[in-house]
Amino acid sequence: MKLRFLTAAVSAAALLAAAGCGGGSDDAGSSGPIDLRMTIWSANAKHTALFDQIAAAYKKDHPEIGKITFEPIPFDSYTTALTTQIGGGNAPDLAWILESTAPDFVSSGALEPIDKDPDLLPSATATWEQDGKLFAYPFSTSPLGVFVNTDLVTAAGRPTPAAQIAAGTWTWEQAVATGAAVQAKTGKGGIVVGDFDFKGWDTLNSIWAGWGARPWSEDGKSCGFDQQPMIDAMTFIHKMVFTDQAMPGPGRTTDFFAGDASMVLTQISRAALLEKAKFKWDLVPLPKGPAGEYSVVGQAGIGVLKRGKHADEAKKFLAYFTNQENTAKLAQFFPPPRKSQLTSEILAKANPLLKPAQLQSVVINGIERGDIKTSHTGYAELQQSVRAALDPLWKPDADVKAVLSGVCSKINPLLSK
Repeated sequence: MKLRFLTAAVSAAALLAAAGCGGGSDDAGSSGPIDLRMTIWSANAKHTALFDQIAAAYKKDHPEIGKITFEPIPFDSYTTALTTQIGGGNAPDLAWILESTAPDFVSSGALEPIDKDPDLLPSATATWEQDGKLFAYPFSTSPLGVFVNTDLVTAAGRPTPAAQIAAGTWTWEQAVATGAAVQAKTGKGGIVVGDFDFKGWDTLNSIWAGWGARPWSEDGKSCGFDQQPMIDAMTFIHKMVFTDQAMPGPGRTTDFFAGDASMVLTQISRAALLEKAKFKWDLVPLPKGPAGEYSVVGQAGIGVLKRGKHADEAKKFLAYFTNQENTAKLAQFFPPPRKSQLTSEILAKANPLLKPAQLQSVVINGIERGDIKTSHTGYAELQQSVRAALDPLWKPDADVKAVLSGVCSKINPLLSK
C-alpha cells in the first residue's frame, strides 16, 4: 500500500498524542437519535452496499440509532484527513486504521479499548494490543498473492506459475524469467507490484521479505536498509526493472486487470476486478526467495475514537459489525481474523471467483505463516524520508549500496527518537 500522508506542518503523532488527552463521548447526555460516522478508504460500491446492509440490520434492533454513515476518504490522503479531523475536534466515531500507523494510534491513547473475542487469531491482534488490551478490531488480514494472466504467460512460451509450483521451481528467478519473456515476446508488462509506482516503497516488502530483509530492526531502533539482505533484495529489484525488463519501469502505467501485464502482486480483494476478465487467470502464492517460502500480510483495523461523540454506542456497533455472522459476509472482501472462519469452504462461499485451493494456499496458509507489513511510530515522517532517499535508486545506473546507505543516514535520527 502506498502512503503519502502528512506534510511537515501536520504531524500525525502530535495530533494523536493530543487526541489521547481526553474523551469526547456524550452518549449519556444526548437526546434524540444517535448518529454514528465511520471513516473508510474504500469507495467501492459493493463494499459500501454491504456496510449499509449491516448497518440497516443493526438499526432495526437499536431504535436509539439514527444514521450510520460510512465516509470514504481517498487512500493517498486518508491518514492526513483522519488525523486532521481528530485534531480539529471533528473526530469520527469509528475509523479504519492502516497497520503501518497502528503504533501511533495505539500508543497515543487516541483509541478506546474494545472487547477481545477469543476466536481471534493472536497473530492478527498483536499489532493492535498494548498492556493486554485490544484497541482495534483487525477487520482485514489479507496476505499478498500473485494474480497471473496465464494467457500471456503461455503466449510467451513459459510454464505457468501453477506448473512451476507443482514442479517445485516457483522462485523469484523463475518469476523474473517469465516477466521478461512476456515483455520481450508480447510487448505487455511483466511483474507489477500493486500500488508501488516507484513511490510506495513499502509495498516492495512483498519482494524483499523473500530475502529476509527488513527496513529496520524488530525493535525499530536501527536501520536495515544498509544490511546485506536488503542490499541483495534491492539489487535484485533494480536488475528486474532496468536489466531484465521484467517489471515496468518508472513512468509506465500498466494495468494487470485490463490484461496489460503477466502478473501483479496484490491482495485477494482485487479479485472482484477480474469478474469480467477477457483472459484466463490464476492466483498463486508469492515465489520462493533466497530465505525460503514466505508470506506478507496487509492488515487494517477498526478503532473507536476517544474523541468521537458517541464512543459507547460506537463500541456496541463495532461488536455487531464484526460478529461471526457479519465477518462471514465481509470475508468476500476482507479475510477474517477468526480461527473458526479460516477454512477454504467458508472463504469460498464468500469469494466465488476464487477456488478453494487458491484460498488455502494464498490466504489461509499465508495468514498462518505471514508477517504483518511494516509499521513504526512516526511512520508518516519515516515513509516520506525513505521515499525521498530512495528516489535516486530508480535510475539505470544507480549505485544500489550507496543509495541504501543514504537511506539509513536519513532515517537513523528518526528511528532513535
